Amino acid sequence: MKLSVIILNYNVRHFLELCIKSVQAAIKNLDAEIIVVDNNSKDHSCDMVLKLFPEILLIQNKENLGFSKANNLAVAQAKGEFICILNPDTVVAEDTFDALLKFSQSKDKLGIVGCKLVNGSGLFLPESKRNIPYVSVSLSKILGRPKKYYANHLEANAVGQVDILVGAFMFLKKTVFDEVQGFDEDYFMYGEDIDLSYKVLKAGYKNYYFGELTAIHFKGESTLKDKHYARRFYGAMQIFYEKHFKTNLFFDLVVWLGIKFFYFFRKIPKIHKKNISNYVLISDEINENLKNSLKKPLVLKDKLDINEDNIEVILDGNFLSYKKIIQLIEDNFIRNKKVTYKILPEKSKFILGSDSGFVRGEILKFK
Repeated sequence: MKLSVIILNYNVRHFLELCIKSVQAAIKNLDAEIIVVDNNSKDHSCDMVLKLFPEILLIQNKENLGFSKANNLAVAQAKGEFICILNPDTVVAEDTFDALLKFSQSKDKLGIVGCKLVNGSGLFLPESKRNIPYVSVSLSKILGRPKKYYANHLEANAVGQVDILVGAFMFLKKTVFDEVQGFDEDYFMYGEDIDLSYKVLKAGYKNYYFGELTAIHFKGESTLKDKHYARRFYGAMQIFYEKHFKTNLFFDLVVWLGIKFFYFFRKIPKIHKKNISNYVLISDEINENLKNSLKKPLVLKDKLDINEDNIEVILDGNFLSYKKIIQLIEDNFIRNKKVTYKILPEKSKFILGSDSGFVRGEILKFK
């Protein structure tokens, strides 16, 4: 088998359904499998997978094992030469894995490959490509200067070597993953992707950012909303530093100060309440059930050509390819930032999306 796509899920049932459908379209012509590992979700995610995707290998954990351990369990059962670690709140294009497999054939000592990630409004997510978080880099990020934290030597659409890739999308050979002993299970959440990327580099492999491919990551990277998030994130950085560099009391102080700094001085983004004047459905036919569930008018169009503000665009997966959906959201971000987007997955009775990385995604179900 050529590829195993591994999706770790925790209580995002509808985003998981969309993700699986996009992955199925992307592996249609490949010898590939999808493995879903669920960390004891309470939102009927497993029931959905069993009902809609009985061919998928589903691993149902009885407790939340965290990111590292759960993914390691799934990789241990993977049959593919390559694996792709994928978040459940992502959408990939139909040509994603074909392009990555072709790219991998041209590289010696291939480590991890990542792609360009955008959020649900089309904004580029800079965590798609990062540098090693040395003490000075971490300190700069804590002080609100994240430039050194991100791999800015490459443009968003470029292809080239980077040090650190994000756990939402990591493509690599299973033999490489096994050689470095997978994700370090001392990390429960946050930091495990940095650790894996660094271990792969230390083993003599080269990590790449492949900016010619774009995927949607709905949650994206948000600001540190509270001290608990800060403690987890910078606590993970502390584990990373202690594992790979000498023990440094200065870094311990940096972590402590970082938590305090973001708790007391963090900037809370202003979330503007949406004022939708009407909805635009990009499709070849109106969906009456969807139309009846909306509180504002629904206009049918066969292409995206929006010149007015306060419009919510619904992209129909029964009509558009996932590649086209991603392209439309990404391309129109610069043109009109007051337009928001929802996706209607094929053969589904809900629409979903996320307007920014600062708020949870929205789901609207209809009959």
